[in-house]
Amino acid sequence: MFETFLMAFALMLILEGLLPFISPRIWRETFKKLTEIHDGQIRFIGLTSMLIGLALFLILS
Repeated sequence: MFETFLMAFALMLILEGLLPFISPRIWRETFKKLTEIHDGQIRFIGLTSMLIGLALFLILS
């Protein structure tokens, strides 16, 4: 179980690192835009991301 968690974490790190590696300029511009939005919008994005991830997890397991 712990090994699966570590593999999932490693995959997340790989995917998170793709855009800054491939196109740092676009990543920087996107990050600047994210800093300008309100906390409520960031929370909504986070909640939506978690719900989609949970749904995928439940479907695939």
